[in-house]
Amino acid sequence: MFGGGPWARILHPFLGLLMVLGFAVLFAQVWRDNLWTPLDSDWLRHSGQLISGHEEGMTPVAKYNAGQKLVFWVSATCLGVLLATGFVFWRQWFADAYPLPLRRAAVVLHATAAAILILSVIVHAYAAIWVKGSVRAMTRGAVSEAWARRHHPLWYCEISGGR
Repeated sequence: MFGGGPWARILHPFLGLLMVLGFAVLFAQVWRDNLWTPLDSDWLRHSGQLISGHEEGMTPVAKYNAGQKLVFWVSATCLGVLLATGFVFWRQWFADAYPLPLRRAAVVLHATAAAILILSVIVHAYAAIWVKGSVRAMTRGAVSEAWARRHHPLWYCEISGGR
């Protein structure tokens, strides 16, 4: 897609910076909605019910449930680690400023953060497939009123004025 290994190595850091920048814009918009609450801990404790198809007994949630919040904070953390470690071994610009053992550790941390980020995205996508209507919400950026009322009742009450 990018012309093979040499071009992938050249473009990777710049595309990584664009990804971090894009997430930073998203982060600024939604971080408050992703702050952890006691309801999130309760929802997480009962998430097995959701997985087994017994959604009606779940703790009511606001705009994002605990799983979504975990994906958000894992993404923020991993992208921060990717950014910091990427600079440490970005050869043509910054690598010479750091000792070799630190660069080696940065490579391991970078790969670990990337693997965790990729796994969290896979789990997030799988969970979206699991809950009917979520894929449509992710691809279109909107949900029906009935879906919001059923899956995120506290958020529904907030945006509907308590109806």
